Amino acid sequence: MPIRFVLVATRHPGNIGATARALTTMGFGELWLVAPESFPHAEATALAAGADEILMRARVVPTLAEALADCGLVYATSARPRSAYYWPTHTPRSAAPKLLAAGRDGQAALVFGNERTGLSNEELALCGGVIRIPTDARFESLNLAQAVQVLAYELFTQGAEPPAVSARAVPLAPTAEVERLLGHLDQVLTEVDFTDRSGGPHLLERFRRVLARAELDTEEVAILRGFLAAVQARRRRAGSGA
Repeated sequence: MPIRFVLVATRHPGNIGATARALTTMGFGELWLVAPESFPHAEATALAAGADEILMRARVVPTLAEALADCGLVYATSARPRSAYYWPTHTPRSAAPKLLAAGRDGQAALVFGNERTGLSNEELALCGGVIRIPTDARFESLNLAQAVQVLAYELFTQGAEPPAVSARAVPLAPTAEVERLLGHLDQVLTEVDFTDRSGGPHLLERFRRVLARAELDTEEVAILRGFLAAVQARRRRAGSGA
């Protein structure tokens, strides 16, 4: 299935190997590693228990932005309380149909953070939603590879059934295109002096969350970029007295 599993700043190579094994058992083969502390490593190979092919094909990149540049739908996994973030929140079961549909159209991704600290706010900002795995409130801690297994299992079982979400006529815009849209929006906000009254970058972050909830396709991004360009052109003409 064309769904990318991305591990960010993984500390223990054994977790990379166990993740490779989990993905192989569920029929997934695309593993990206963002700045792992130790890889390749003998412990990763040992814990893969025969899933060496995924380890051999794993892509290692320095930043999460690079890992997600061509992905349309991106969900992060997090154990933070719901009140700690403002992104749309899903369970593995509710997220699976959307990920499968996006995967059929192009590229979808699941992002897993560092074992100790999880994902930073900056890393979460590159994702369109958050998945929380329901657990007993008395013990909410899941091992990294266990979390991967839960998500991979849900995707595998739902992928074997008739699609619950129809494929889009136009594919979702890749993360890199949405980031360029946000950069363009930031330019226009500055030009028209529309700023957050409280100061700081909060306004743009709110726009980022709005766009994440919208799940824009490539045509919608082009329309919004065209609108912003028209605003800039009108301001230039007004400034020149034309």
